[in-house]
Amino acid sequence: MPYNFTLKKPEGETGKSWPAIAIGLFVAFGGVLFGYDTGTISGILAMPYWLKLFTDDGAALTASQDSLIVSILSAGTFFGALFAAPLSDWIGRRLGLMVGAGIVFNLGVILQTAATDRPIFIAGRFFAGLGVGLVSAQIPLYQSETAPKWIRGTIVGAYQLAITIGLFLASIVNNGTKDRQDTGAYRIPIAIQFAWSIILVSGLIILPETPRYLIKRDNHDKAAKALSKLRRVPPDHPGILEELAEIEANHRYEMSLGKATYLDCFKGTVRKRLITGCCLQALQQLTGVNFIFYYGTQYFLRAGFQNPFTIQCITNAVNVGSTFPGLYMVETLGRRNLLLMGAIGMCICQFIVGSVGTAAEQHGSPQHASQQAAIAFVCIYIFFFASSWGPCAWVVTGELYPLKVRAKCLSMTTASNWLLNWAIAYATPYMVNSGPGNANLQSKVFFVWGSFCFVCIGFVWFMIYETKGLTLEQVDELYEIVGKAWQSNSFRPALRFTEVEQSGDAGRKMSLADYADMQERKRSVGHEEQVAPDMEKYQQV
Repeated sequence: MPYNFTLKKPEGETGKSWPAIAIGLFVAFGGVLFGYDTGTISGILAMPYWLKLFTDDGAALTASQDSLIVSILSAGTFFGALFAAPLSDWIGRRLGLMVGAGIVFNLGVILQTAATDRPIFIAGRFFAGLGVGLVSAQIPLYQSETAPKWIRGTIVGAYQLAITIGLFLASIVNNGTKDRQDTGAYRIPIAIQFAWSIILVSGLIILPETPRYLIKRDNHDKAAKALSKLRRVPPDHPGILEELAEIEANHRYEMSLGKATYLDCFKGTVRKRLITGCCLQALQQLTGVNFIFYYGTQYFLRAGFQNPFTIQCITNAVNVGSTFPGLYMVETLGRRNLLLMGAIGMCICQFIVGSVGTAAEQHGSPQHASQQAAIAFVCIYIFFFASSWGPCAWVVTGELYPLKVRAKCLSMTTASNWLLNWAIAYATPYMVNSGPGNANLQSKVFFVWGSFCFVCIGFVWFMIYETKGLTLEQVDELYEIVGKAWQSNSFRPALRFTEVEQSGDAGRKMSLADYADMQERKRSVGHEEQVAPDMEKYQQV
């Protein structure tokens, strides 16, 4: 694709782009809810006062208690992501986000803050997860439906940046309250989450609904007004009318093929896209990143590392800083190349960390040099993840699906992320810890994550299409015409859905691939007819 990263609007783009960019970046703030909650629990489970209050012996959690408390959030997010589709299709993307962040998530925060024993705390974790799941599926949906195509990848990728900022803030707050000998040790970090929710909901009150959702609901006048707010030009501007006409024509073409049901998510090229999205989100979790952020403090503590809370702050700082290059590279290298680079880098780092850690454990006690090497390569691994698979997985899944099933497919895609998130959070204590019934892998667990990173390399090559610089409607054409992912870089859009609609039933009965080919031939013939008279004049001269 010819697009390069720039903050300056390309020639030919209608209106101003900064409002859509600002709105997309603000909505990405919802990622702080997930990131902060993830980072908070990592530190809380290692706090002496919390352990004294919430454990049976006042000192340590069992593997089953540990896995339940951590993974119950992911169980809630799984169901929240699935509920996000009917909710966002029913009341809209904007109101759906407000319900998820302002009501469901805050209920979970209230229960966790008030808890003084495990059952209430676990219930709060579940409802907080339900809210995070609702938000996590709808944020990329809202962003992708409002962002200009030339910077859409950076805007959607900013969701991952917000997650990393949330993780970093949680590590700082945990480090500040870990030594308190009262309920403030855990209540202060948890209650701060109210602030993130209030900020997001307050902004959503004044933001517009997405034009594509309003077209889906046949509210054409409201769609024009929403798009005019995003582009800062009048609703009757020719550029606005042209963009809306293409969105509406695409939607009418889709609906002419049948009403949208969950069954449609498993038909035609949508099935391939759904498999791609679900596998991409699942593999993002299987790279092992959340082992570091869920259990990092506990792992470093048990492995004999000095200042595990400080190490967690360092890894979170690297996570935040490394996301910025990813937001740049997603528009320069493209989605496919960036994911491929990240998978190779993560694979190498995981195997090195596993090798160094295992060698140190075999010597009886961790050596200072081996600890430094392990931390260094964990940080390098985080760089590769945060600059590639972290933001880019959300970017790709936000671009994959047709309008009529976009919410449904994106909810299932996001749910697959949370399903694997839950499975890893639940299984990790049994995989890593020693004792009866546990695998006692310790540092060998990094070989597991490294093996999945190797799988990621092949997955990207065979399944990830390059969608940089395409409108969401042109992505439909890409999947209809290009059969192999590694050939997607050569794709150039040739189809306009307004022309399909003008052709009537005959056009709608043709496949998109056939129609694009026919339109390309028409344009070529028109070009030849225009050139011929000019050549005749030239010959007369």
